[in-house]
Amino acid sequence: MDLFGEFHKVEFNGKPFLVYRNVIKPLPQTQTSNSFDKQSIDSVYDLPPQPLFLCPRLRTRILLNSLDDEVEDEVTNHILSKYSSSPLFDETSNNHHVLPLFWCNNKEVDPEAEEGDECYSCSIQTIGTDYYFCATCDKRFHKECVECPLEISYPTHTKHSLQLFYSKYRFDHCIYCRKRATYMIYFCALCDSYMHVLCAQSKIPFFIDQPKRHDHTLTLFPRQASLTCNICGLINKLHFTYVCPICDFVAHSDCIYIPQTIRISRHHHRVSFISSLPFEEKSCGVCRQMVDSDYGAYTCNVCSGYVVHVRCALRKDIWDGKELAEVPEELEDVESFRKIANGVILHFSHRHHLKFDISGVFVGNKFCQACVLPINEGNVYVCVECDFILHETCAYAPRKKVHPLHPHPLTLKVDHGDALFQCSACMRKSNGFGYDCTSRTCYYILDAVCASTAEPFNYQGHRHPLFLSLDPKEKPMCHICKSTKNKKVLNCIECDFIICFECATLPYMVRYKHDEHYLTFCHGDEANGSDWCELCEGKLAIGGKEGFYKCKDCCTTLHINCLLGPDPYYKAGQTYEIGEIAILLQHNNSASRPICYFCNIRCPYPIFLVATVDRIAYILCSSKHLK
Repeated sequence: MDLFGEFHKVEFNGKPFLVYRNVIKPLPQTQTSNSFDKQSIDSVYDLPPQPLFLCPRLRTRILLNSLDDEVEDEVTNHILSKYSSSPLFDETSNNHHVLPLFWCNNKEVDPEAEEGDECYSCSIQTIGTDYYFCATCDKRFHKECVECPLEISYPTHTKHSLQLFYSKYRFDHCIYCRKRATYMIYFCALCDSYMHVLCAQSKIPFFIDQPKRHDHTLTLFPRQASLTCNICGLINKLHFTYVCPICDFVAHSDCIYIPQTIRISRHHHRVSFISSLPFEEKSCGVCRQMVDSDYGAYTCNVCSGYVVHVRCALRKDIWDGKELAEVPEELEDVESFRKIANGVILHFSHRHHLKFDISGVFVGNKFCQACVLPINEGNVYVCVECDFILHETCAYAPRKKVHPLHPHPLTLKVDHGDALFQCSACMRKSNGFGYDCTSRTCYYILDAVCASTAEPFNYQGHRHPLFLSLDPKEKPMCHICKSTKNKKVLNCIECDFIICFECATLPYMVRYKHDEHYLTFCHGDEANGSDWCELCEGKLAIGGKEGFYKCKDCCTTLHINCLLGPDPYYKAGQTYEIGEIAILLQHNNSASRPICYFCNIRCPYPIFLVATVDRIAYILCSSKHLK
């Protein structure tokens, strides 16, 4: 026999609820003397403290071992796998060791314990007072995680059951609480929905009183309904629908408790919920689609006409999860420099004074310390005592900012210690200035170039402005590099043009020391059979996945890597470490270029690496040799 989860109507304090319960599901086999009959296990919540259940860690190990047998040494690559072992302990089974579990009745977890109040089976940390303890593993588990059956019948999925899966390395979110669903979860393949084990077993009220959203008591609609929610303006059968029998009001269960005032990454002011728009339909500030004025939305009280769909505003990559209705506005604006005199500043990143200058001649050996790009013609700030130099725009970059790509505030970081960082947008590595997330549990960081982008983004290679309007679940193809990897992309809402941040942040116009004109970035399909790279003397791939640089006057053409190098954001003169290997970054501007230890040819790129291992130095042409 096995367990099966379903919901029953129960009253608490005179109020009706749908309450989860495990029931016995007979198996088509002969029962043993150690099997349980329905009467002795009518309610799992009444089980005596006996070793009747498998340890959740053991159930997961059984699953992963079975996957290991199917695909050797690739078990860690399985990101969504179905459980097959029952939670019940079977004494007749002798092919694995069963760990005893003890039900700790209402005993508080010691907050001073080494691991604290956490479940070792799911991604939800709080244990509470009802939990199991495995003496062998010395771990605690939610009662629900220990007793969870292989499948349950959920009220919003009456035509098919939710099945128990192991999820890893995914970014799917629970449809009940909207938090990330990992490890032991319930999954519905037909509707692609995920639920935490705890959320799937939470009790469901028949009546809800929420005066902030509606004046009357809301009643649970008894079946999946194709009714439009007055709050979000959508039809969603995955969530419970509550209706008001007095007036024409419908709300999803998760929409009833949405926050009133929030801050989103796409706007510099707070936005507040409004039940209907007082003006005509406007386009959403996130997805750029029209917002129906008859339904709820978030609007800005400062900027007239700025509006966002409820679902767009509450996306995990847009909102930081904080309700700000009772929180006073923060007025924090710290400048990056102090003005010393007319045209002279003291930047927080440098100890000397910087003087304003206009660079009128391309030199080729001067680089901005912030974005690490070469200094061409334009306004700069130059140190009066050393060779430190910043673009004017980089010098004026704020110490703290909210970027459209990330829901948390970012702070400017200039020192990364003996390490490089990888930009979360373009995925390039750098040791220049970076904008680091202020949240302790978030490791998001942008390099100075990606952090300078904004909406709308005016890309010189396209005639329309670009936006971040695509759903993050989509995997569009960049029209430049033809990549469909998990990268952030910008898209045009007037045509189908899409470009990833790696391509969008490449310098559109650059200088080459052997050409007096600017070279312009070109798409791979703009190459012809007579084009060849002046540096490596290789042919340009016609219709290739990578673009190239070309002088419109002299017809000089260069590969991107040959001109900028494979590591364009490496700042020369600094050292970083990988384990016990010290790596020095050097400009490749001497009369005789060094020879790469691996390629056995002269280093062709603007930067080369000197890796020191056991006091022996090795010349490397690029970071690819470190992998």
